[in-house]
Amino acid sequence: MQLYPAIDLRGGRCVRLLRGDYGAETVYSDDPVAVARRFADAGAAWIHLVDLDAARTGEPVNRPLVTAVAASVPVPVQAGGGVRDEATVEALLDAGVARVVLGTAAMHDPVLVTRVAARHPGAIAVGLDARAGEVAVQGWTEGAGVALLDAVRRFDDTGVAALVVTDISRDGTLTGPDLDGLEEVVAAATAVEVVASGGVGNLAHLRALAALQAGGRRLAGAIVGKALYEGSFTVEEALAALAAA
Repeated sequence: MQLYPAIDLRGGRCVRLLRGDYGAETVYSDDPVAVARRFADAGAAWIHLVDLDAARTGEPVNRPLVTAVAASVPVPVQAGGGVRDEATVEALLDAGVARVVLGTAAMHDPVLVTRVAARHPGAIAVGLDARAGEVAVQGWTEGAGVALLDAVRRFDDTGVAALVVTDISRDGTLTGPDLDGLEEVVAAATAVEVVASGGVGNLAHLRALAALQAGGRRLAGAIVGKALYEGSFTVEEALAALAAA
């Protein structure tokens, strides 16, 4: 299982929100590029970027930072937030992003997902951010009226590289992931890899994610943010725990 250290961008800074609440923001750095380099230097094989401003408004105000991060680290960058159309996908790939995550656009236009996944094999993921079992859109501010497991099945065989599944109620809480819910997701996703996000607060949580399986399949990765920023563990410690698991 891969570790995806997370960098959430808002107003040009590296921040974390609590349960997706834009009014509950903690700023961790004014230099996201330096943060990305530290993660990569520590051995992370991926960097996960989210443009929170673009996720809410659709305006790519942090695009220069996304480009700078992609150019500054020797590992692939997975980026999302505000990816509403094919032109934005192309712009991010041109900026050096290895994998683009579509969230709101995927729910509104599933055909777009199939089209860009076919055009860019291995470079497209779908972000499924759920609150109380319902997928949320527009930067987690609105419900999409679609159940998470229904969305997993919808995108399971569309050619995307991964589903990035976030439990909004646990995001930024450090209280642990929803293992039962993720087991259901893994069971429903018969063809696509699943990357889990939300709630990781200690190494035991990571080990539990690494051990999770359903139908002979396991999680492909875990996104970790606040636990790293708060010093709960380091990237090196996380990688060692996952290697042991």
